[in-house]
Amino acid sequence: MIDKRNKDTSTLKDCIDKMIDVYRLRQKYNETSIITSWGKVMGAAIASRTLKVFIRDKKLYVKLSSSPLRNELSMSRSKIIELLNKDFEKRVIEEVIFI
Repeated sequence: MIDKRNKDTSTLKDCIDKMIDVYRLRQKYNETSIITSWGKVMGAAIASRTLKVFIRDKKLYVKLSSSPLRNELSMSRSKIIELLNKDFEKRVIEEVIFI
């Protein structure tokens, strides 16, 4: 099949990425992506015990319904940060705080 696009055309993905950069929304987009991927990255068992997830000043705040789980996850903060930042070229999350 012959590609009939002109040289001056762009893909929809490229246009959306450019728009996100022009309006300086990249950081907020990355933060939102991390929040939505929390359940996928951490698994169903942890996601079901998560009450709230939000980001403020590059710190991820996670409210959990289980104190033992909070203590368990507190011991592996660096691994959680690494897993969540893995999909991005730069560090979106610098710290995780369990509440």
